[in-house]
Amino acid sequence: MFGVLSPFAQAALPTLENPSRGTGTGIMQTLQNYGYDIVMLIALLVVASMFVGVCYHAYTRYAEIHIGRSTWGQFGLTVAVGAILLVVGIWLLTEAIGVL
Repeated sequence: MFGVLSPFAQAALPTLENPSRGTGTGIMQTLQNYGYDIVMLIALLVVASMFVGVCYHAYTRYAEIHIGRSTWGQFGLTVAVGAILLVVGIWLLTEAIGVL
């Protein structure tokens, strides 16, 4: 009774998605393309953590304005420097990805 399964109960394994650069001509090139996708994901996580860090620092500077420990000028400087750091960080990661 339990040895026979209905064809509807049998599930197929999910297929592995190809890397963004394609499968390549051999196993090594396919692995390199998967490695490229992994490095791109890590770069995205680095940029996201930079953004969160800049937002957190700007928020703490904003909170310090209300208790009198900081000024609006310092807040503006924090936001401007954070934006410049984000742009430079994204540019550097884009250049680094181009090397791959």
